[in-house]
Amino acid sequence: MCLAVPGQVVRRYERDGTAMAEVDFGGVRKQVCLQYLPGVGDGEYVIVHVGFAIQRLDERSARETLAEFEHLGVLEEEFGDGFAAAARQAAGEERVPRARRSGGGDQREARR
Repeated sequence: MCLAVPGQVVRRYERDGTAMAEVDFGGVRKQVCLQYLPGVGDGEYVIVHVGFAIQRLDERSARETLAEFEHLGVLEEEFGDGFAAAARQAAGEERVPRARRSGGGDQREARR
């Protein structure tokens, strides 16, 4: 499954004529292309899909989305602990319980 994940723009810059940003996903920082949203500024929240910021998002919605992803167990399953930590931070909690998954075993291995 591919997700579009909310993150906060930390720093804008240009690389080879392309608008870029360092985006923080609750402590995990990634380089993101801003070509689709050239007017986004530092501190704003964006939805990122496969390395591209595709939509602006208000802070409350970003935090709610990250918390819901964590509740469903999607972030840890797809991205590992870094994105799960982002959801915990967004929820304002030290640890958010993961939803139970049926079937047991590593679901990532089953898809390979």
